Amino acid sequence: MDYLFKLDNRHDIEPITDDLDGWKVIEGKPTMKTWIMRTSNDGSMISGVWTATPGTYHAVYAEYEFVHLIEGSITITPDGGEPSIMSSGDAFVVEAGFSGTWKITEPVVKHFDIKL
Repeated sequence: MDYLFKLDNRHDIEPITDDLDGWKVIEGKPTMKTWIMRTSNDGSMISGVWTATPGTYHAVYAEYEFVHLIEGSITITPDGGEPSIMSSGDAFVVEAGFSGTWKITEPVVKHFDIKL
């Protein structure tokens, strides 16, 4: 069994171009693409790359996600909460149960790890 994987094969994989489950466009005409580049050996995690164009989504999270924002800027606002601005280079976690908006103000490229 292999235990180390370099995630450099995005251009060899067909992206998912549908909006993610739990994500709904509420402003503009943003588009997203998701490349799932690796599923963990035990099937409990997925890792990949996500891109999105400017606009606003309302998102509801069923799973925990770690994010490293490679490019772009996002204002994330929990329902009833205060906005947080995430920019290139930022790393953050979104816990399962999050509900709120992702306002993409500059085109985004992010690495993600999601616990299934």
